[in-house]
Amino acid sequence: MSMYDLPEFKKPKFKVIKNKIFWFVIILVLVSSLFGFLAGIVSSNFLYDDINRYLEKLDINLPHLGVNSEYVPPTSQEELVIEAVEKTDPAVVSIIITKDVPVFEETYYNPFEGFGFGSDFFVPQYVEKGTEKQEVGGGSGFIVSEDGMVLTNKHVALDEDAEYTVYTNNGQSYPATVLARDPLQDIAILKITSEENDFPVVELGDSDGLKMGQTVIAIGNALGEFRNTISVGVISGLGRTIEASGEGITEVIENVIQTDAAINQGNSGGPLLNLRGQVIGINTAMVEEAQSIGFAIPINDAKKAIEQVKTLGKIVYPFLGVRYLLVNETVQKDRDLSVDYGALLVDGSKGEPAVSSNSAAEKAGLKKGDVILEVNGEKVTTLNPLADILLEYNPGDEVTLKVFRKGEELSLPVTLGEKN
Repeated sequence: MSMYDLPEFKKPKFKVIKNKIFWFVIILVLVSSLFGFLAGIVSSNFLYDDINRYLEKLDINLPHLGVNSEYVPPTSQEELVIEAVEKTDPAVVSIIITKDVPVFEETYYNPFEGFGFGSDFFVPQYVEKGTEKQEVGGGSGFIVSEDGMVLTNKHVALDEDAEYTVYTNNGQSYPATVLARDPLQDIAILKITSEENDFPVVELGDSDGLKMGQTVIAIGNALGEFRNTISVGVISGLGRTIEASGEGITEVIENVIQTDAAINQGNSGGPLLNLRGQVIGINTAMVEEAQSIGFAIPINDAKKAIEQVKTLGKIVYPFLGVRYLLVNETVQKDRDLSVDYGALLVDGSKGEPAVSSNSAAEKAGLKKGDVILEVNGEKVTTLNPLADILLEYNPGDEVTLKVFRKGEELSLPVTLGEKN
């Protein structure tokens, strides 16, 4: 062998086990281990249950191991939604509207009778045969007092000739009377009664601190057929102004909550909840041409109405009796004012007086051209208009107005009247 003759390099051989018996044994061991593991879980479950039942007799509770447990939601939000619905659902009601409607019967007559021809010619006609009670509409609501006060939309309980029946979540039905219809807002309050007068009630939340994107839950009698239907979404807008129409009525509703939680026909008057199960709005309208755009009245706008019905038996609004322009930079410049905020008293576009005759404002001495700067120390601004400030008070309340008149400030006491 020469120095260039090197021994041939051979790759090491790796032996592959091909013995079928060997693989059978491996698989058998793995399967046995798996079944042993499962059997251990089952047996430990039975053992845990036996020990737990014995210790319960001794008033000793084992810590929960999570075996055979009740359904646990996979997310905390889902759990909050379920708890909120369970908390509120018993106080959510369906409202059915019935009314006596004419009943017509189809008959036939011969218009040519007596003319000697057309004896086989008959024309249909409809003849009224009395009336019968029929369901003509429906909506939703929720109980706000243990003695049976139900909050809903005014457009649900608008017909003064109709009869209203409230169905609770447990299948009970109660005839309802309309206690009050809000003259300005889409709010009405009904009353149901029972011998016990211990109805479940909702918890009212605070709608002033709502945030965009906040999770909300809508409950209502969807389509007048599917009672206590649940839908979940978020707050998609705040402070909206909408023009709502239905039943031949159109009205502008201000400061409403916009949500993408599904609000269907029949949901009107139902509650909009936060994840604490508190009512933060009253479902009131939807956009038919769009998907997932609904609106709710903030619950804080209804709290005063609820209290007024409890104490006064009606919903009333204070009345000052003035027409005005809110002072901004443009109004200040055009009217040559030395103040940059307040409510400037002006005549109406059709000549209506700035100060109504025999009103609280006239009795207090207010005049055209006055600028109301403050009400009980609260500034009147474009973001805090006079109308909103006055809603904080009741008819008969006395307030002090700070008024700017011809270069000087006046302090005028006013006793608020009642809006008719």
